[in-house]
Amino acid sequence: MTFYAYSQAGENRFQERFGLDFEDFRPGQKFRHRPGVTLSQQDNLDEALDTMNAAMLHFDANYAAKTMWKRPLMVSTITLQRTVGMSSKTFGRRRSILRFDKIALTKPVFGGDTLYAESEIMDCAPGGDSDVGNVTICALAINGEGVEVARIIYTAEIYRRGCGPDSGARPLAEARFAAWREDEANVFTEQVGIFFEDFRIGETFIHNPRRSFYWNEAVEHSWRSLELNPAFHDLEWIRTNAGGRQRIAETFVITAATAPSTRTFGRVVANLGWSDIELPHPVYAGDTLESESTILDKRDSQSRPNEGILSVETRAFNQDRKLVLSYKRNLLVYRRAAENPYAAAGY
Repeated sequence: MTFYAYSQAGENRFQERFGLDFEDFRPGQKFRHRPGVTLSQQDNLDEALDTMNAAMLHFDANYAAKTMWKRPLMVSTITLQRTVGMSSKTFGRRRSILRFDKIALTKPVFGGDTLYAESEIMDCAPGGDSDVGNVTICALAINGEGVEVARIIYTAEIYRRGCGPDSGARPLAEARFAAWREDEANVFTEQVGIFFEDFRIGETFIHNPRRSFYWNEAVEHSWRSLELNPAFHDLEWIRTNAGGRQRIAETFVITAATAPSTRTFGRVVANLGWSDIELPHPVYAGDTLESESTILDKRDSQSRPNEGILSVETRAFNQDRKLVLSYKRNLLVYRRAAENPYAAAGY
């Protein structure tokens, strides 16, 4: 059984899609979710302080050194959030989580640990209405040494085929678009990205999900960029000089419009640079962008036989379909048959 990550959106146009339909799930299936994520003590500190968690074990290293752990222990809800979040590619058609039957933290997690998520389908049952079915999932968090650190059992509503958002999209059964690799019977590993050989000149990929901008993150990005322009963070200046509309810094627009492309271009080794960058319309807090990329050219790399070079044009549109950004890039991309890091890294 193979599952796919794109649907047809027009001639030579493909829409990224994530999540399986309820009908695709069977008890006994196992999904290995990729990518994983490496946690830091900064993650631990931010989670504890932002949620007013008073357990000093998470943020006071002096105190933690006197405990059995000897260092700050990761907040358990970080493990919960990451484990469920890392599985969202497979369960992207989830309407809601109905209940958690079990959240067991079986081994400690510390800053510097890398977590991966795995899910086993325990049960599939009719849902509360005709749009969904209920899937009971046992999710595991596995650290970089292959040790289980959490076991979470929960039940989620999953949209049935033809129901819910994007119900008209049908995955294209092309081998290059396979989003999961079946390593053994009923055991699937998620894959992200298309190999160099499988891109075709003239094809356009519509990236998913879209990206909305929020006023607080826009301010934070401006501050952390040493951006002094008041249009991005001074509320009084914005009120009196910009009609109350907060601009998003152009560098942040480029960043946020580029990031959604990293799923289609998940096999990229390096971004060799941008050119012809145009920003025809400003972007404001509250706007939502959708990015798409067209393959302009492809050629062999003269110095790196394991990779090829793609020339790509990316465009970003706001919710009114106004073009707000366009640029061209050259990307170094792994070849399918060449030496690459995926198998060694568990991908």
